[in-house]
Amino acid sequence: MIVVNTETVPGFVVAAVKGLVQGNTVRAKHAGRDIAASFKNLVGGELSGYTELLTESRRQAVERMIAQAEQLGANAIVNVRFTTSAVTAGAAELYAYGTAVVLQRAS
Repeated sequence: MIVVNTETVPGFVVAAVKGLVQGNTVRAKHAGRDIAASFKNLVGGELSGYTELLTESRRQAVERMIAQAEQLGANAIVNVRFTTSAVTAGAAELYAYGTAVVLQRAS
């Protein structure tokens, strides 16, 4: 599965558009991460607990988006975008979406 954030893939042409595909996950903050983050705010540096949380969330949202594209018979997803939103206090959604397509090598 080719997954790109561009509208085209060099060397390929879009043979068919299968439609919008999406994947999301909603994650809650861990109280321990909040405490560690508050200490990091005092001294600076990477908030590794939040970095791990967002990395895992992006991976899961992309996996769900790919699964939907495979169900539609696509072999690529183009124009992939990510967005986040607050669902409730302490929980956020990470949403990935793109266009499922069938790519063929350009002749």
